Amino acid sequence: MRKILLTAYFLGVTFFAYTQGIAEYLSAPFPTYMTAAPDGKAVAWVFNDQGERNVFYAKAPDYQAKKLTDYKGDQGIDLGPLVFSTDGKTLLFVRGNGRNPNGEPANPAQLQENTDKKIFKIDLETGKSSWFAPGASPIFSPDGKDIAYLLGGAVYLKAASDTTESVAQLFKARGSASMLSFSPDGKYLAFMSGRSDHSFVGLWDLEKKELTYPEASLDFDAYPAWSPDGKKLAYLRIPNILNLLPFTSITEANPWSIRILDIATMKAEEVWKADPGRGSVMVDDLPAISERLWWTPSGSLIFPWEKNNWMQLYSINPKTKEVKHLTPGEGQVEWVQTSFTKNELLITHNIGNIDRRQVSRLDLSTFELELLSDPQTINWSPFRIENGLAWFQSNWNRPGWPMVQTYGQTKALAAELFPTNFPKNLSKPEPITLKARDGFESYGQLFLPSDYDPNKKYPAVIFLHGGSRRQMLLGFNYGMYYSHTYAAQQYFTSQGYIAFILNYRSGIGYGMDFREEENYGAGGASEVQDVMAAADYLAARSDVDKSKISPWGGSYGGFLTAHVLSQAPEKFNVGVDIHGVHNWNNDIPVFAPWYKPEKFPEMAALAFQSSPMNFVKNWKDPVLLIHGDDDRNVLFSESVELAEVLRKQGVHVEQLIFPDEIHSFLLHRHWVKALEATFNFIDNYSSEK
Repeated sequence: MRKILLTAYFLGVTFFAYTQGIAEYLSAPFPTYMTAAPDGKAVAWVFNDQGERNVFYAKAPDYQAKKLTDYKGDQGIDLGPLVFSTDGKTLLFVRGNGRNPNGEPANPAQLQENTDKKIFKIDLETGKSSWFAPGASPIFSPDGKDIAYLLGGAVYLKAASDTTESVAQLFKARGSASMLSFSPDGKYLAFMSGRSDHSFVGLWDLEKKELTYPEASLDFDAYPAWSPDGKKLAYLRIPNILNLLPFTSITEANPWSIRILDIATMKAEEVWKADPGRGSVMVDDLPAISERLWWTPSGSLIFPWEKNNWMQLYSINPKTKEVKHLTPGEGQVEWVQTSFTKNELLITHNIGNIDRRQVSRLDLSTFELELLSDPQTINWSPFRIENGLAWFQSNWNRPGWPMVQTYGQTKALAAELFPTNFPKNLSKPEPITLKARDGFESYGQLFLPSDYDPNKKYPAVIFLHGGSRRQMLLGFNYGMYYSHTYAAQQYFTSQGYIAFILNYRSGIGYGMDFREEENYGAGGASEVQDVMAAADYLAARSDVDKSKISPWGGSYGGFLTAHVLSQAPEKFNVGVDIHGVHNWNNDIPVFAPWYKPEKFPEMAALAFQSSPMNFVKNWKDPVLLIHGDDDRNVLFSESVELAEVLRKQGVHVEQLIFPDEIHSFLLHRHWVKALEATFNFIDNYSSEK
């Protein structure tokens, strides 16, 4: 045994030199749902420790981590988000799983209990936890006396002090409610009422018990944001885009706009409208939060706009209509977080550091931008605390971990929970730029074995992420799914493989032109050319055995794995397709219920031409199919049908099926089994026997 310095704040961690399996690479607790108390004197987060999910809490001044819940075992029940009360004395958390179209909550562990989402309450002074109500998305009223929440698309309200099992709907309304927001004086509750091809911003008057939709429209009115004095409500108006096929390029539309409702008169006006062309589409997953508008103390509004190819922040003065660009440079803003100090926004972005994530402070008085994080690390989920900052951080050799910095001193929270047997011989990825045959540039990361010998020829693996709105980074990812798959690539490297991770066109992180490439997805599957370019790059290397290049990936990555195995079997050895799409016409209705292939024959023809099943007759290489049969993103039948066709063609098919598991596996043991099976399958065909 010997001690090494993993990072400056993990002193004294002992590592053991022995052959380690994938389980060790997935052994670190994964942190999610960071939040801070309203006064900045405490933080809370969730640790998923090999499937055992619990709430943790740390308060000033020493920020010693304390586990607040005691759920045992790998139960496959999600936990989070967390919500502090206005006085910081109570913490709410949601525990449970969402329902499938049949109304069944996910239950991959076959638990003999109700696994629906439920809201729980923790008294932070006593540490006692208690059930509060069924439902999700809880928020406290400004005075902290009431809690509003959602259940089945309806709005409910319950006194925070109520310890009974009472459940009372606040008001009856058509549509599906979301985006709850109390006015600062607690008089109104604003919300979005979703209604298929349009939505309204609604107001419930808690004193008069009246429901109104002050400015109903034909558009999607959404993202309500109260001014600090509660006299105005800003929101977005986003025109409907009729018959837009999901997973196809969209670069312009009828422009979206910002409107402000005067609460005294209940009249609204447009204060800003996007230009036609670039930036006219409101991207629904960037920033990756349910907010799009933030008021400054002086009355200006901050908003995201993709005018210059990058999703970045701008300000508009509603009175003068002056617009300012606040986050220039090459890169996107991915998350925006408000602060208890009210005079700043904390921004997570990759501006100037394209393959990582950084945290910056935007001063709402001067609009100056200040970098707060270490550019050599990956940082996300920042929250302002008293005299400092809390956030999550990872690196190329260390998974995500909660951090605090106070008075300029940085430390890891709950550092003692980091596993002592976590692998140490990781490979530092090298950024790579590729050019496909059509001239399009894509990006990736190359991993070499720690005992790399340039005179040897190694088998190689290509990992393809899902989404496709994702970006793999130069280190452990901020999402658990991709933290795990990054770890799997590291494991491949430890076992004598050259590993490659591809960021193909239609992913995020590289701008709108990259994300909305004209022929991607169901509009032509042009990303396949990027995978081919990655295979050609590896085959051309003198240190790669070009007969042993294997792709693998999940979801959209499974779709691309199936594509390249069916289009160019000569380039590849074997592949692993994890819950991949194989026929767009089958799976697009999951995301767009209006889509019926028989009603849109031209769309359907292009979608099928863009599907692996269009090329399946060429498939020769062995494949492992992995799928959970309660998948709500990709139909389980996609794998069933592909297996049938391949077997008829004499292709060797192996399978790993998880009963009642969803798309992003809830059970940690399923992650371990899936990634072990992925490695073993590829290694069986790649190792020298």
